[in-house]
Amino acid sequence: MNRNNGMLYAPAGKSKPVVGPGEFVIAAMSLEHGHIYGMCNGLVEAGATLKWVYDPDPQKVELFCQKYPQVRVASSETQILEDPKVQLVAAAAIPSERCSLGLKVMSHGKDYFTDKTPFTTLDQVTAARAKAEETGRKYMVYYSERLHVESAIHAGKLIQDGAIGRVIQVMGTGPHRLNAPSRPDWFFRYEQYGGILCDIGSHQIEQFLFYAGCKDAKVMSSKVANYNNPLYPELEDFGDATLIGDNGASHYFRVDWFTPDGLGTWGDGRTFILGTDGYIEMRKYIDVARDSQGDHLYLVNHEGEYHMELKGKVGYPFFGELIIDCLERTERAMTQEHAFKAGELCIVAQNEAVRIQ
Repeated sequence: MNRNNGMLYAPAGKSKPVVGPGEFVIAAMSLEHGHIYGMCNGLVEAGATLKWVYDPDPQKVELFCQKYPQVRVASSETQILEDPKVQLVAAAAIPSERCSLGLKVMSHGKDYFTDKTPFTTLDQVTAARAKAEETGRKYMVYYSERLHVESAIHAGKLIQDGAIGRVIQVMGTGPHRLNAPSRPDWFFRYEQYGGILCDIGSHQIEQFLFYAGCKDAKVMSSKVANYNNPLYPELEDFGDATLIGDNGASHYFRVDWFTPDGLGTWGDGRTFILGTDGYIEMRKYIDVARDSQGDHLYLVNHEGEYHMELKGKVGYPFFGELIIDCLERTERAMTQEHAFKAGELCIVAQNEAVRIQ
């Protein structure tokens, strides 16, 4: 797990299989983003059998095989798509190509698990919705800043249990370290990465919908900028937005590429959740100048003040739930509409954003 580069950050948890060997077979392809390792870690720890990997770049495949020596190298996408034993395909393609790959996977009767952001245009959202309806296959999304963070998972349980009452506002900060020399060319091309609100902003909007219990929301304002990266004119290094949920809850988030070199991890991601009876703060990846480990949760309500150190204590239930959902055609891990709505709203925020510099 690389703590300094968010593109290579791949959490690993404890093995907690929900199926036996060979009962749920998966494949990996399109290894453009390092999140594919976190996606596969979670699924394998939950019992999935990783059978195939494919990418046109042999170097990416070689690195993947070093991490997962049990995997077999496919000669083409087709070999994976036409294997009747493969039930789910996990992929981290270039963002603008994620939807087209998903449509192909679903057309072959397999469930699709993509890195965020799941879409870069509203037309892609429409196409994915139609394909899911047509095929009955899942188009699931790796919103890792909630699904692969133990403090974020526990916050959801606290809210469900009524620890802070009704959620009325969520604020999120998602700073990232740029590490420009290590980034692929597509990362700096707007048409391919989709803009900062569409890309890393998707994490923030997904969390708002989940914690506040919203099925929809309206983007009230959004803005983007390139403050400090003139060498990459299509890059947006700052963005923020304000949303109002369909239940009246409000949301503000900020995302940026300004993590300083002195921070001990790739980003000081935080989430603040205000309820009618208390509030929660999560320090996901580091507690600055105090503890280099993440997963700190602070809770204040009518009963008192609490600090919870959750690293290694909660686990990552999403992946096991996703496997069961694929086998039983249920929606324990995440509803299809939630996955689509978060992806849709981040595009709306991006499309409506005012560019301030």
